[in-house]
Parts: sequence; structure tokens; C-alpha cells
Amino acid sequence: MSSRTIFILILSLLPWVVSAQSKQDKRTCRILFLAPQSGAPQTLHLFDGSTVQKVELGRMSFSPVYELATGDIKIALLAEPPKPGAGNRLPAIPDGAPQVAVREAITDFYLILSSDPENKVAPVRVQLVNANADGFKNGQMMWYNLTDSLVGGIVGSRKLRIKPNSREILDAPATGDTDYPVKIHYVPAGSQHTEPVCETRWIHDPRSRGVFFILKDHGSIAPRIIGIPDYREKPDRDS
Repeated sequence: MSSRTIFILILSLLPWVVSAQSKQDKRTCRILFLAPQSGAPQTLHLFDGSTVQKVELGRMSFSPVYELATGDIKIALLAEPPKPGAGNRLPAIPDGAPQVAVREAITDFYLILSSDPENKVAPVRVQLVNANADGFKNGQMMWYNLTDSLVGGIVGSRKLRIKPNSREILDAPATGDTDYPVKIHYVPAGSQHTEPVCETRWIHDPRSRGVFFILKDHGSIAPRIIGIPDYREKPDRDS
């Protein structure tokens, strides 16, 4: 599956929005670079309209947690830090930069990147996925099916059934720190018969949220699953 196809499929799922949190003093995000092309950057600069920070582009795991400005903002990813405007005014986002708008109510989110080598400002596309904690809780799993196949099965104590090109949140598949059985199959497009994807055991971490992508590599028949845990250290109350 090409990075452009992944981008289009994720874009089609973005009308889904989890419920908003109450206003907070800070906003956080994590970054995931899904299926980057060879030579894709390892880092970029994230500009939220007031500050610039160099950020890692997580591949097989999420990036570190980054704090951003609150309110209604636009954020952009840049290969180089933006230059200050005339009279020491805040920099402007360069034309053509990959960017997204963030509503005030979204206080935690993921930036999902895919390769775009034609973009000269930063060779990526970017989409925002709302991850506010009251709509996506610790222990839960967010599933994105980016294939043309129906995918289903057993995930611990939960039943998974996710239609092609859709997304679902699955409640915690187990209780406590334990492992649980996973048996997932798919129904190829145009077929009535199920085919196996995996039969294994996964480990449940009730402190963590999980984001799962079901996708097909170019030339592959069967889908594969990429699971990314999102664990956050609790702040030190005494600090």
C-alpha cells in the first residue's frame, strides 16, 4: 500500500471526532510516520504559530509527547525553522507547508504522517486524529481498517468486526496486567470465505491506549496489523 493511498484512507475516516474535554492549560500531541518512503526525514520542525520545536517522527512507535499552544491554532511541519517576520513579528507559515487546524476543544491528538516527496517545504502529508482522553481511554483500542476487506475476530474478551475503510474503538480486551488470546481473520473483497490474519496472544497494559492500523503492503494479498501503544507517564504531583 502506497503512502498516498494510506493518506487518502485516513483522510476519509477523519469526520469521526471523539467528545471534547473541558478546557485545559496545555495541549499535547504525538507523531506517527506510517509507511515512510526510503530517505524520508527522521525529524522536522513543528510550528504552532508562536513556538517552534524540533520533533521526532515516530515510525514503529509514537514520538515523544510534545506540548503545543492552546486555543484555535494552525500547526505546520517544516524542514527548517521559519524565519521571523518584519519588525520581529511572529513567523508566517510558508506557502505549501503541510499543516492542520486544531480546534480549541482538541487538547490531545495524534499527527499521522505519510510521505509526500513532491512537497518542497517538508516531504510529508499530515492528518490530525483527535485523542482527547474522555473519548479514548486507557485500556481501549482504536482500530483503523485501511483495506477493502472486512476484518473480524476475537481480541481478548471483545469481538472485533470492522468494515473496509472504517474505524472503531474497542473497549479494554482484558482486566489488569495479563495476556489474552487474539484470533483475527479477514474476508477478501468479493469473497464469502474467511482467511486467517493471525492467531496469537497479546499483552494488555491497562495504563496504555492502543492504536491499530490494518493495511495491505503493495503486492500483498493478506492484510497485516500494526499496533502502537500510547503510554503516558503520570505527572509528579509534587513537582
